[in-house]
Parts: sequence; C-alpha cells; structure tokens
Amino acid sequence: MKTRFEENLKAGRISLGSVVTLSDLAVSELAGDCGMDFCWIDAEHAPHTIAGVKQHLIALRGTGCAGLVRVRANDPMLIKPYLDLAPTGIIIPMVNTAEQAAAAVAACRYPLTGIRGCGVCRAARYGAEDFFDYVKRSETEPMVIIQIEHVEAVRNLDEILDVPGIGSICIGPCDLSGSMGILNQMEDEKLNALLDEVCAKVKARGRILGTAAGDFPRWKARGVDWFAGISDWGAMAAGLRAFRRGCGL
Repeated sequence: MKTRFEENLKAGRISLGSVVTLSDLAVSELAGDCGMDFCWIDAEHAPHTIAGVKQHLIALRGTGCAGLVRVRANDPMLIKPYLDLAPTGIIIPMVNTAEQAAAAVAACRYPLTGIRGCGVCRAARYGAEDFFDYVKRSETEPMVIIQIEHVEAVRNLDEILDVPGIGSICIGPCDLSGSMGILNQMEDEKLNALLDEVCAKVKARGRILGTAAGDFPRWKARGVDWFAGISDWGAMAAGLRAFRRGCGL
C-alpha cells in the first residue's frame, strides 16, 4: 500500500508531517489518523530504541502515513537495523561531502550496488514476499534522505547532488546556522540567503526537497516537497498553553 507521502510526491503535492520524539505508539497512530502524510521518527535526538522505532512503524501501518526514520549518524552499522524495519525513508544527518553521500546510499542498498547486510524479516513481510522480488524493490526503497546542515555541505553541494541514489535532500537550518556562528538566528539575512541558494540548486537539479523546521510559507516559496513543521511534544505544549490562556490563567 502506497502512503500519502509517496502519492503526494508522485502527484507533485506537498506533504506535511510530524516529528515523533515520544515513545508512546499512540503518538504516531494519532498523527496518521489526523491526516499527517508522514512521521519523522527521530532516533538521533530522541531516546528511541530500535524496538521502539519498529513499534512506531507498526502503529503507522494502515493509516496511510509514511514512516521516515532519522538515524544517529552516517554509519552502516547504525543504519542497517533500521532498514530491516521497512521504513518509507531513512534520514541520514550531517552529510557534508559527496563521498559521505555515496557511503550513505551504499549503506542502504544490497550488493552489488551497496554494502547492506541481509537480514530479511519485516521488510519482506515476514516471508510473504518473494525474496528476489523484495531485493529488486530494495534497489529504490527505502528512500535515502540526506541532510544538508553544515557550511561544508553547502560548499560541496554541487558534487553531492551528482551522487546517484539520493532520494531526497533535507535541509537542517538550525545546525546550518550553528556552523555559520549564528545558532538558531532564523531571521538572519545571510542564513536565509544561503537557504534560498541551496533550495534553488536542489530544485534546479530535480531533487526532492524537504525540511523539518521554520516558517511554512517561506519554505513553500522555496519549493519544498515535504515539511515536518510540528513535533509531538510541541503540539502538546502548544495545546496546553492555549488551554491556560483560554481559561484566563
């Protein structure tokens, strides 16, 4: 079953998503049932275990909402177990060179094009799918999403965009601002000029563009294809604060 995220990409529609940091599976199920196109399950900054990520992905099954998993680092041994959980996409942080981008793609693909180890289980629907049909499908699944979030990556962007097998570019504006010495100063003119430049290059090369922070109208104008603009804890905090304000306290 294709997810709304995949259908939107094919149709040229923007996908909206929620960042999942909390362990309760209902968070992902709720996001899917509320119409989110994808959940960004954050195994980099949130204390998710591999088993916990699996449960979030199971909770999304049947909701039409895709599961994108961000791993902790561009390391094939860290990436491998998440691939076997059959996410729609793998988000790999802090990719700064073409060599690192190629290594990220290789970690997500079986030989002969990659170095992924073979541990088929959920990804092949527990044996319901023919192994070789699964291997063929795995040539393009899951989507390999690399994060551009450092000035070094911006300097090397043209070479990174030449790397085959990258499914999407995800911009990390906060870490990028930190590498510029202006951490989280999202209105800084130099930062926004650089973001405009990066987005223009990505779109000119026909790459899928996404991000997980900032002002949606601005990102929409930059041509973003997917946007994770809210988190589970952020939505809860905003709702609780709105409740207190509504009560006049």
